[in-house]
Amino acid sequence: MDTAINELSRQIKQWGYELGFQQVGITDTNLQQAEQRLEDWLAHGYHADMDYMHKHGLKRSRPALLQPETVSIISVRMDYLPEDHESMETTLNNPVAAFISRYALGRDYHKVLRKRLQKLAQRIEQEVGVFGYRAFVDSAPVLEKAIAEKAGLGWIGKHSNIINKKAGSWFFLGEIYTSLALPSNVPSQNHCGQCVACINICPTQAIVAPYQVDARRCISYLTIELKGSIPVDLRPLMGNRIYGCDDCQLICPWNRFAKLSNEADFNPRHNLNAQHLIELFNWSENEFFDKTEGSAIRRIGYQQWLRNIAVALGNAPASTVIKQTLNVKLDQSSELVREHILWALKQHA
Repeated sequence: MDTAINELSRQIKQWGYELGFQQVGITDTNLQQAEQRLEDWLAHGYHADMDYMHKHGLKRSRPALLQPETVSIISVRMDYLPEDHESMETTLNNPVAAFISRYALGRDYHKVLRKRLQKLAQRIEQEVGVFGYRAFVDSAPVLEKAIAEKAGLGWIGKHSNIINKKAGSWFFLGEIYTSLALPSNVPSQNHCGQCVACINICPTQAIVAPYQVDARRCISYLTIELKGSIPVDLRPLMGNRIYGCDDCQLICPWNRFAKLSNEADFNPRHNLNAQHLIELFNWSENEFFDKTEGSAIRRIGYQQWLRNIAVALGNAPASTVIKQTLNVKLDQSSELVREHILWALKQHA
Protein backbone atom coordinates (compact mmCIF):
# COMPACT_ATOMS: atom_id res chain seq x y z
CA MET A 1 0.00 0.00 0.00
CA ASP A 2 2.83 2.41 0.87
CA THR A 3 4.46 1.73 -2.50
CA ALA A 4 1.21 2.46 -4.33
CA ILE A 5 0.51 5.72 -2.47
CA ASN A 6 4.10 6.89 -2.94
CA GLU A 7 3.80 6.19 -6.65
CA LEU A 8 0.51 8.13 -6.78
CA SER A 9 2.23 11.07 -5.08
CA ARG A 10 5.00 10.96 -7.65
CA GLN A 11 2.47 10.82 -10.47
CA ILE A 12 0.49 13.77 -9.11
CA LYS A 13 3.62 15.90 -9.17
CA GLN A 14 4.46 14.78 -12.70
CA TRP A 15 0.93 15.53 -13.93
CA GLY A 16 1.18 18.95 -12.28
CA TYR A 17 4.39 19.74 -14.17
CA GLU A 18 2.76 18.63 -17.42
CA LEU A 19 -0.12 21.04 -16.75
CA GLY A 20 2.27 23.97 -16.43
CA PHE A 21 2.90 24.22 -12.69
CA GLN A 22 6.55 24.82 -11.81
CA GLN A 23 6.31 22.92 -8.53
CA VAL A 24 3.87 20.62 -6.74
CA GLY A 25 4.07 19.73 -3.05
CA ILE A 26 1.91 17.84 -0.58
CA THR A 27 1.27 18.38 3.12
CA ASP A 28 -1.05 17.35 5.92
CA THR A 29 -3.70 19.60 7.46
CA ASN A 30 -2.01 20.51 10.76
CA LEU A 31 -1.76 24.31 10.67
CA GLN A 32 -1.71 25.06 14.38
CA GLN A 33 1.37 27.29 14.27
CA ALA A 34 -0.07 29.29 11.40
CA GLU A 35 -3.38 29.54 13.25
CA GLN A 36 -1.67 31.21 16.20
CA ARG A 37 0.18 33.64 13.93
CA LEU A 38 -3.10 34.53 12.24
CA GLU A 39 -4.83 35.11 15.58
CA ASP A 40 -2.00 37.40 16.70
CA TRP A 41 -2.13 39.33 13.41
CA LEU A 42 -5.88 39.81 13.71
CA ALA A 43 -5.56 40.86 17.37
CA HIS A 44 -3.25 43.71 16.30
CA GLY A 45 -5.84 44.93 13.83
CA TYR A 46 -3.41 44.51 10.93
CA HIS A 47 -6.23 43.21 8.71
CA ALA A 48 -7.80 46.72 8.56
CA ASP A 49 -11.39 46.39 7.36
CA MET A 50 -10.86 43.03 5.65
CA ASP A 51 -13.49 41.38 7.81
CA TYR A 52 -13.35 38.22 5.73
CA MET A 53 -10.03 37.45 7.40
CA HIS A 54 -11.81 36.51 10.63
CA LYS A 55 -15.48 35.99 9.81
CA HIS A 56 -14.94 32.35 8.81
CA GLY A 57 -13.66 31.45 12.26
CA LEU A 58 -11.30 28.49 12.25
CA LYS A 59 -12.11 27.33 8.71
CA ARG A 60 -9.01 29.11 7.45
CA SER A 61 -6.59 27.19 9.66
CA ARG A 62 -8.49 23.90 9.97
CA PRO A 63 -9.03 22.61 6.43
CA ALA A 64 -11.49 19.85 7.33
CA LEU A 65 -13.91 22.49 8.62
CA LEU A 66 -13.91 24.10 5.16
CA GLN A 67 -13.91 20.90 3.12
CA PRO A 68 -15.04 17.84 5.14
CA GLU A 69 -12.84 14.74 5.08
CA THR A 70 -9.76 16.69 3.94
CA VAL A 71 -6.64 14.86 5.14
CA SER A 72 -4.04 16.05 2.60
CA ILE A 73 -3.43 19.20 0.62
CA ILE A 74 -1.78 19.42 -2.79
CA SER A 75 -0.06 22.80 -3.13
CA VAL A 76 1.15 24.18 -6.46
CA ARG A 77 2.98 27.23 -7.73
CA MET A 78 3.06 28.86 -11.15
CA ASP A 79 5.54 31.53 -12.23
CA TYR A 80 4.05 34.77 -13.54
CA LEU A 81 6.94 37.23 -13.98
CA PRO A 82 6.25 38.93 -17.36
CA GLU A 83 9.40 41.05 -17.73
CA ASP A 84 12.89 41.54 -16.32
CA HIS A 85 13.70 43.61 -13.25
CA GLU A 86 15.34 46.38 -15.26
CA SER A 87 12.11 47.03 -17.18
CA MET A 88 10.11 47.11 -13.95
CA GLU A 89 12.54 49.50 -12.31
CA THR A 90 12.35 51.79 -15.36
CA THR A 91 8.57 52.08 -15.04
CA LEU A 92 8.65 52.46 -11.27
CA ASN A 93 11.23 55.22 -11.48
CA ASN A 94 9.31 57.18 -14.11
CA PRO A 95 6.93 59.40 -12.09
CA VAL A 96 4.54 59.95 -15.02
CA ALA A 97 4.27 56.23 -15.80
CA ALA A 98 1.72 53.99 -14.08
CA PHE A 99 3.10 51.11 -12.06
CA ILE A 100 0.76 48.13 -11.75
CA SER A 101 1.75 45.09 -9.70
CA ARG A 102 3.11 42.60 -12.20
CA TYR A 103 0.76 39.81 -11.19
CA ALA A 104 -2.19 41.82 -12.57
CA LEU A 105 -0.90 42.72 -16.04
CA GLY A 106 -2.32 39.71 -17.84
CA ARG A 107 -5.28 37.39 -17.50
CA ASP A 108 -6.81 36.94 -14.05
CA TYR A 109 -4.66 34.30 -12.36
CA HIS A 110 -7.66 32.86 -10.51
CA LYS A 111 -9.06 31.63 -13.81
CA VAL A 112 -5.78 30.30 -15.15
CA LEU A 113 -4.80 28.30 -12.07
CA ARG A 114 -8.27 27.06 -11.20
CA LYS A 115 -8.69 25.53 -14.64
CA ARG A 116 -5.35 23.72 -14.34
CA LEU A 117 -6.12 22.51 -10.81
CA GLN A 118 -9.43 21.11 -12.00
CA LYS A 119 -7.61 19.23 -14.74
CA LEU A 120 -5.15 17.87 -12.20
CA ALA A 121 -7.97 16.68 -9.95
CA GLN A 122 -9.68 15.00 -12.90
CA ARG A 123 -6.44 13.25 -13.84
CA ILE A 124 -6.15 11.91 -10.29
CA GLU A 125 -9.77 10.77 -10.47
CA GLN A 126 -9.01 8.81 -13.62
CA GLU A 127 -6.31 6.98 -11.68
CA VAL A 128 -7.99 6.32 -8.31
CA GLY A 129 -11.70 6.72 -8.98
CA VAL A 130 -14.06 9.17 -7.33
CA PHE A 131 -12.54 10.93 -4.30
CA GLY A 132 -13.32 14.00 -2.22
CA TYR A 133 -11.60 17.19 -3.30
CA ARG A 134 -11.97 20.93 -3.75
CA ALA A 135 -9.66 23.31 -5.61
CA PHE A 136 -8.79 26.80 -4.39
CA VAL A 137 -7.01 29.81 -5.87
CA ASP A 138 -7.14 32.65 -3.36
CA SER A 139 -10.90 32.19 -3.41
CA ALA A 140 -11.86 30.94 0.07
CA PRO A 141 -10.57 31.01 3.67
CA VAL A 142 -7.32 29.15 2.96
CA LEU A 143 -3.89 29.75 4.53
CA GLU A 144 -2.18 29.25 1.19
CA LYS A 145 1.24 30.53 2.25
CA ALA A 146 1.46 28.39 5.37
CA ILE A 147 0.33 25.40 3.31
CA ALA A 148 2.92 26.09 0.61
CA GLU A 149 5.65 26.36 3.25
CA LYS A 150 4.66 23.03 4.80
CA ALA A 151 4.46 21.45 1.35
CA GLY A 152 8.06 22.45 0.60
CA LEU A 153 7.35 25.08 -2.06
CA GLY A 154 9.26 27.78 -0.21
CA TRP A 155 9.38 29.71 3.05
CA ILE A 156 7.39 32.72 4.21
CA GLY A 157 9.72 35.70 3.91
CA LYS A 158 9.84 38.75 6.15
CA HIS A 159 7.53 40.52 3.67
CA SER A 160 5.02 37.66 4.16
CA ASN A 161 5.36 36.32 0.59
CA ILE A 162 6.56 32.81 -0.21
CA ILE A 163 10.19 32.65 -1.39
CA ASN A 164 11.67 29.69 -3.22
CA LYS A 165 15.42 29.19 -3.06
CA LYS A 166 15.68 28.48 -6.79
CA ALA A 167 12.85 30.63 -8.14
CA GLY A 168 12.40 33.72 -5.97
CA SER A 169 8.84 34.85 -5.21
CA TRP A 170 7.18 35.85 -8.49
CA PHE A 171 4.63 33.04 -8.55
CA PHE A 172 0.99 32.24 -7.80
CA LEU A 173 -0.23 29.57 -5.40
CA GLY A 174 -3.14 27.15 -5.64
CA GLU A 175 -4.40 24.20 -3.61
CA ILE A 176 -6.41 21.02 -3.86
CA TYR A 177 -7.94 19.86 -0.57
CA THR A 178 -8.31 16.09 -0.83
CA SER A 179 -9.61 13.09 1.09
CA LEU A 180 -6.67 11.04 -0.19
CA ALA A 181 -4.08 10.27 2.51
CA LEU A 182 -0.91 11.25 0.67
CA PRO A 183 2.67 11.36 2.02
CA SER A 184 3.78 14.85 3.03
CA ASN A 185 6.82 16.68 1.73
CA VAL A 186 9.49 18.07 4.03
CA PRO A 187 8.61 21.69 4.98
CA SER A 188 10.85 24.44 3.61
CA GLN A 189 13.51 26.03 5.81
CA ASN A 190 13.74 29.78 6.20
CA HIS A 191 16.68 31.40 4.38
CA CYS A 192 16.04 35.10 4.99
CA GLY A 193 18.86 35.26 7.52
CA GLN A 194 19.68 38.78 8.70
CA CYS A 195 18.42 40.42 5.51
CA VAL A 196 15.91 43.25 6.05
CA ALA A 197 15.93 44.70 2.52
CA CYS A 198 12.17 44.26 2.09
CA ILE A 199 11.45 45.97 5.41
CA ASN A 200 13.65 48.94 4.55
CA ILE A 201 12.39 49.40 1.00
CA CYS A 202 8.65 49.38 1.78
CA PRO A 203 7.41 52.84 0.69
CA THR A 204 4.91 53.15 3.54
CA GLN A 205 6.80 51.08 6.13
CA ALA A 206 3.93 48.60 6.19
CA ILE A 207 6.23 45.72 7.23
CA VAL A 208 6.13 46.73 10.87
CA ALA A 209 8.28 43.80 12.00
CA PRO A 210 9.76 40.73 10.33
CA TYR A 211 6.88 38.59 8.99
CA GLN A 212 4.25 41.16 10.04
CA VAL A 213 2.53 43.39 7.50
CA ASP A 214 0.10 46.05 8.67
CA ALA A 215 -2.46 46.16 5.86
CA ARG A 216 -3.57 49.62 6.97
CA ARG A 217 -0.29 50.98 5.58
CA CYS A 218 0.23 48.56 2.68
CA ILE A 219 -0.11 50.02 -0.83
CA SER A 220 -1.63 46.78 -2.11
CA TYR A 221 -4.39 47.16 0.47
CA LEU A 222 -4.80 50.89 -0.10
CA THR A 223 -5.14 50.58 -3.88
CA ILE A 224 -7.13 47.33 -4.08
CA GLU A 225 -8.98 46.40 -0.89
CA LEU A 226 -9.74 49.84 0.54
CA LYS A 227 -13.03 51.12 -0.83
CA GLY A 228 -13.02 54.61 0.66
CA SER A 229 -10.62 57.50 1.01
CA ILE A 230 -6.87 56.82 1.09
CA PRO A 231 -5.31 58.33 4.25
CA VAL A 232 -3.82 61.71 3.37
CA ASP A 233 -0.50 61.05 5.10
CA LEU A 234 0.08 57.91 3.00
CA ARG A 235 -0.75 59.42 -0.40
CA PRO A 236 2.66 61.05 -1.04
CA LEU A 237 4.36 57.74 -0.23
CA MET A 238 2.47 55.84 -2.90
CA GLY A 239 4.35 57.44 -5.80
CA ASN A 240 3.08 56.14 -9.14
CA ARG A 241 1.81 52.79 -7.82
CA ILE A 242 -1.82 52.63 -8.93
CA TYR A 243 -2.59 48.93 -8.38
CA GLY A 244 -0.59 46.97 -5.86
CA CYS A 245 3.10 47.26 -5.04
CA ASP A 246 6.10 45.08 -5.89
CA ASP A 247 8.92 46.90 -4.11
CA CYS A 248 9.57 44.16 -1.56
CA GLN A 249 9.89 41.59 -4.33
CA LEU A 250 12.06 43.80 -6.54
CA ILE A 251 14.58 44.25 -3.73
CA CYS A 252 14.63 40.63 -2.54
CA PRO A 253 18.04 39.06 -3.34
CA TRP A 254 16.43 35.66 -3.90
CA ASN A 255 14.63 37.02 -6.95
CA ARG A 256 17.88 37.01 -8.90
CA PHE A 257 16.92 33.37 -9.46
CA ALA A 258 13.41 34.19 -10.70
CA LYS A 259 12.55 33.07 -14.21
CA LEU A 260 10.30 34.80 -16.73
CA SER A 261 6.97 33.08 -17.15
CA ASN A 262 6.25 31.15 -20.34
CA GLU A 263 2.49 31.47 -19.81
CA ALA A 264 1.03 33.63 -22.57
CA ASP A 265 -1.95 34.42 -20.31
CA PHE A 266 0.34 36.39 -18.01
CA ASN A 267 1.76 38.64 -20.74
CA PRO A 268 0.84 42.33 -20.28
CA ARG A 269 -2.37 43.44 -21.94
CA HIS A 270 -2.94 46.87 -23.50
CA ASN A 271 0.67 47.84 -22.76
CA LEU A 272 -0.21 48.09 -19.06
CA ASN A 273 3.40 47.49 -18.06
CA ALA A 274 4.42 50.84 -19.56
CA GLN A 275 1.37 53.12 -19.75
CA HIS A 276 1.38 56.79 -18.80
CA LEU A 277 -0.81 57.94 -15.93
CA ILE A 278 -2.66 60.51 -18.03
CA GLU A 279 -3.56 57.92 -20.66
CA LEU A 280 -5.12 55.62 -18.06
CA PHE A 281 -6.82 58.49 -16.23
CA ASN A 282 -8.51 59.46 -19.48
CA TRP A 283 -10.10 56.06 -19.97
CA SER A 284 -13.88 56.30 -19.92
CA GLU A 285 -15.80 53.88 -17.74
CA ASN A 286 -16.63 51.78 -20.80
CA GLU A 287 -12.95 51.71 -21.79
CA PHE A 288 -11.98 50.63 -18.29
CA PHE A 289 -14.37 47.67 -18.29
CA ASP A 290 -13.50 46.78 -21.87
CA LYS A 291 -9.74 46.84 -21.35
CA THR A 292 -9.81 45.05 -17.98
CA GLU A 293 -12.08 42.25 -19.14
CA GLY A 294 -10.67 38.96 -17.81
CA SER A 295 -8.21 40.88 -15.62
CA ALA A 296 -7.79 40.98 -11.85
CA ILE A 297 -7.77 44.80 -12.10
CA ARG A 298 -11.47 44.92 -12.92
CA ARG A 299 -12.39 43.94 -9.36
CA ILE A 300 -11.59 47.41 -7.99
CA GLY A 301 -14.02 49.14 -10.33
CA TYR A 302 -13.73 52.39 -12.21
CA GLN A 303 -14.03 54.80 -9.26
CA GLN A 304 -11.15 53.23 -7.31
CA TRP A 305 -9.14 53.14 -10.53
CA LEU A 306 -9.55 56.92 -10.93
CA ARG A 307 -8.94 57.51 -7.22
CA ASN A 308 -5.62 55.68 -7.37
CA ILE A 309 -4.44 57.43 -10.53
CA ALA A 310 -5.44 60.84 -9.13
CA VAL A 311 -3.08 60.23 -6.19
CA ALA A 312 -0.29 59.20 -8.56
CA LEU A 313 -0.85 62.34 -10.67
CA GLY A 314 -0.61 64.38 -7.48
CA ASN A 315 2.77 62.78 -6.84
CA ALA A 316 4.05 63.43 -10.38
CA PRO A 317 6.16 66.49 -11.24
CA ALA A 318 3.99 69.56 -11.75
CA SER A 319 2.94 70.24 -15.30
CA THR A 320 0.25 72.16 -17.13
CA VAL A 321 -0.95 68.98 -18.85
CA ILE A 322 -1.44 67.16 -15.55
CA LYS A 323 -3.34 70.06 -14.02
CA GLN A 324 -5.56 70.34 -17.08
CA THR A 325 -6.21 66.60 -17.04
CA LEU A 326 -7.21 66.66 -13.38
CA ASN A 327 -9.46 69.68 -13.84
CA VAL A 328 -11.30 68.11 -16.77
CA LYS A 329 -12.28 65.12 -14.62
CA LEU A 330 -13.11 67.22 -11.56
CA ASP A 331 -16.73 68.09 -12.33
CA GLN A 332 -17.65 64.70 -13.77
CA SER A 333 -16.33 62.56 -10.93
CA SER A 334 -17.84 60.90 -7.89
CA GLU A 335 -17.34 62.45 -4.47
CA LEU A 336 -14.61 59.91 -3.70
CA VAL A 337 -12.62 60.65 -6.85
CA ARG A 338 -13.21 64.39 -6.58
CA GLU A 339 -11.64 64.43 -3.11
CA HIS A 340 -8.46 62.83 -4.44
CA ILE A 341 -8.36 65.07 -7.52
CA LEU A 342 -8.56 68.15 -5.31
CA TRP A 343 -5.73 66.77 -3.20
CA ALA A 344 -3.67 66.18 -6.34
CA LEU A 345 -4.31 69.69 -7.61
CA LYS A 346 -3.24 71.06 -4.25
CA GLN A 347 0.13 69.29 -4.67
CA HIS A 348 0.61 71.22 -7.91
CA ALA A 349 -0.53 74.58 -6.57
